[in-house]
Amino acid sequence: MQKEYDPGFVESKWQSIWQDRQLFRVEEDPARKKYYLLEMFPYPSGNIHMGHVRNYAIGDVVARYKRMQGYNVLHPMGWDAFGMPAENAAIAHNVHPAKWTYQNIDTMRTQLKRLGFSYDWDRELATCKPEYYRWEQWLFVKMFEKGMVYRKKASVNWCESCQTVLANEQVEAGLCWRCGEVVVQKELDQWFFRITDYADDLLEYCERLPGWPDKVVIMQQNWIGKSLGAEIYFPLETGDGHIPVFTTRQDTVFGATFMCMAPEHPLVMKLAAGSEQEAEVRAFVERMRRQDKTKRTSDDYKKEGIFIGAYCINPFSNQRMPIFTANFALMEYGTGAVMAVPAHDQRDFEFARKYGLEIVVVIQPKGETLDPETMTEAYVDEGILVRSGPFDGLENVKALDAIADYLEEKKIGKISVNFRLRDWGISRQRYWGAPIPIVYCDKCGVVPVAEKDLPVILPEDAQMLEGGKSPLPTLEDFVATACPGCGHPDARRETDTMDTFVESSWYFERYCSAHHNRGIFDKKAVEYWMPVDQYIGGIEHAILHLLYSRYFTRVLRDFGLVTYREPFTRLLTQGMICKETLKCPNHGLLLPEEVLEKDQSRTCKHCGSQVEVGRIEKMSKSKKNVVDPNALIEKYGADTLRLFCLFAAPPERDLDWSDQGVEGAYRFLKRVWRLVAEHRAHVQNIKPFDGGEELGEDLRTLHRKTHQTIKRVTNDIEARFHFNTAISAVMELVNTIQALKEGVLSTPEGASVLRLALETVIVLLSPIVPHLAEELWETLGNSGSVLEIAWPAYREEAIAQDEILIVVQVNGKVRSRFNIAADADEEAIRAAALADDRIVARIAGRPVKKVIVVQKKLVNVVV
Repeated sequence: MQKEYDPGFVESKWQSIWQDRQLFRVEEDPARKKYYLLEMFPYPSGNIHMGHVRNYAIGDVVARYKRMQGYNVLHPMGWDAFGMPAENAAIAHNVHPAKWTYQNIDTMRTQLKRLGFSYDWDRELATCKPEYYRWEQWLFVKMFEKGMVYRKKASVNWCESCQTVLANEQVEAGLCWRCGEVVVQKELDQWFFRITDYADDLLEYCERLPGWPDKVVIMQQNWIGKSLGAEIYFPLETGDGHIPVFTTRQDTVFGATFMCMAPEHPLVMKLAAGSEQEAEVRAFVERMRRQDKTKRTSDDYKKEGIFIGAYCINPFSNQRMPIFTANFALMEYGTGAVMAVPAHDQRDFEFARKYGLEIVVVIQPKGETLDPETMTEAYVDEGILVRSGPFDGLENVKALDAIADYLEEKKIGKISVNFRLRDWGISRQRYWGAPIPIVYCDKCGVVPVAEKDLPVILPEDAQMLEGGKSPLPTLEDFVATACPGCGHPDARRETDTMDTFVESSWYFERYCSAHHNRGIFDKKAVEYWMPVDQYIGGIEHAILHLLYSRYFTRVLRDFGLVTYREPFTRLLTQGMICKETLKCPNHGLLLPEEVLEKDQSRTCKHCGSQVEVGRIEKMSKSKKNVVDPNALIEKYGADTLRLFCLFAAPPERDLDWSDQGVEGAYRFLKRVWRLVAEHRAHVQNIKPFDGGEELGEDLRTLHRKTHQTIKRVTNDIEARFHFNTAISAVMELVNTIQALKEGVLSTPEGASVLRLALETVIVLLSPIVPHLAEELWETLGNSGSVLEIAWPAYREEAIAQDEILIVVQVNGKVRSRFNIAADADEEAIRAAALADDRIVARIAGRPVKKVIVVQKKLVNVVV
């Protein structure tokens, strides 16, 4: 054993041993309980960051812990490898997306291995490889044949300068992030998955996800957004049809005084055509198309609109209603049109006041009379209907059903259920993605690629075009093909690629048989491993990725490929890693390594100016408040980095970075190393204590602390994943060992109890700092890997204490302490407290009003 802890040597040694022994490789074993631990796989961006380290360290602790509990643990890793970042890098660095992606995968694989994560690398997959997306295309074809996929025109963000479609996140203040030109909405043919067919089931099963955080379940429910209400038909004044409106407040329909339509609504420009307002309406619509839709609906966003020069009729009150187009109305919700009831909706009230529109009160609170002229805000509570024809006098809540029945009876609407969820548009006019397996034929129309011709391979030698445009439409060798239906040679291949969320919606099933080539996966392997027992990832994926994964699992179930509905039994969303920003007045934001520290002063390395320390924010490259994991591994070792990430905060909370905390973690590991080195000779060839012998007080204390620590660490990992408190418990045990007097250890019993305590420290730390634990386990003369031994069990009889300490207060102030038998009842504790000499002196003969015994820890005497 080396005298000083050398993490570089230790970690390299054990990573080689693990690889040589294939220690993390697993197969299905029906005789053993399975446990599938999965962290969300990374995008191969080039280098791992601290967020990766924290996420995967959390997962690795659980995987190792469960394996030591006897589970057959599946813990795979792969790469979410398609997507726009690769194309953006190709433009920025003049490198092909395929080359950039594969280089990054190689780099990040090496980095992850340096951190000692227990992945079964034999199951590694990359979604950009044909052997993966072949089966995605196969499933697309099956879904197409069942009518679960369709094609329609849809609005997309379009940059005319770049001649390309932009994702929402690439539109900044209405401008293209790349060239700065105005982004417009353009109608293009798009492919959609019918996820809305599963909306009710997805929503219902949100209530059956007990292992998920409440906040994530609520986010899923809100995104699906089921609303019970009515669809009401508002006839156009011209008699040319009607405007359907979905509402959950049909009780207020008599108070609807104007109509608001989404700027994207196809009727807006149609109704405005030929009116005096047409030019203004067109300008407003174009301006709205450049605004962020999520901001348009926020409460604090300025509400604005414009009259389009047309009217509709309220079918209940027969009143004429002006039609506006307004920024807060969205096509994505309901029908894209809103009946505005300003007396009973605050947003409508503010809009009506702004544009001088009529306000009609139709719900009066009991015992009050609202006057629309003097109202300062909308009345949104319950009340009695007025000015509502045959429904006058009804409580508004009871009128909801009555009015819904009435509109169906009169055929002026219908009872309706609306979902916020929309079908999933998967078309991307991008290059670096899985090709959509569709062929267009003049004779046959839209035809899926034949199964025997899959995969449709993305040509990885295609040259990227200027501005990020996809080269696929220009590649005649790719586009030109024969029709799978009639064989006509002049058919054309689809040049759109699939949304990368498609790849990440089923990768967890593919891991179960990553190299299976006779189907999308081996059904028997999936039946053994799935569902995932514990899924770990960031809260930013709480909606789309998880929802699409749940949807895809239901599709697979309907095809008879799986038997379960939900892919993830338990979900942990880890917090972010945060750090303060550093800013130089001359050089702007600085990386930590660009700052010099001396005498508690921070200066810019480049110019010597005083550095301004900003607020603590999520680590990001743009803020430059990042820390390079590779540099820390070189300096302190992977185990130190793992320990800090797990000790600094509970996994579900944000972690504030601390250089001092990293130093502290490193010091603790060196301390454990020295502790084992110091006592190795005492415990050599000694068996760990297993009870049966009487121990002196000091050894009994150590033995008790050992079992208490096993209990605490087990409970903290098992029940809460609170690794920080588990590590703290091990630190306390280390303190107890170090506090032992030398003479106590000289006896055979002392060496035996010490051996148990040292081995317990090593074993309990092994999921957290596995390299150090392996080396120390071997140092104590043990053979094999510490990962292969059973997780220790605690003994209740060892934890039991002979005596307990009781603190005594008089009128809330501590006045004495005494020890008493641990099995003493409250009456005995009360009597002992009142008989204590110091308490007797404090009471001084005064009558005792009350004696309170708190959890056999404290007695408060009130006089």
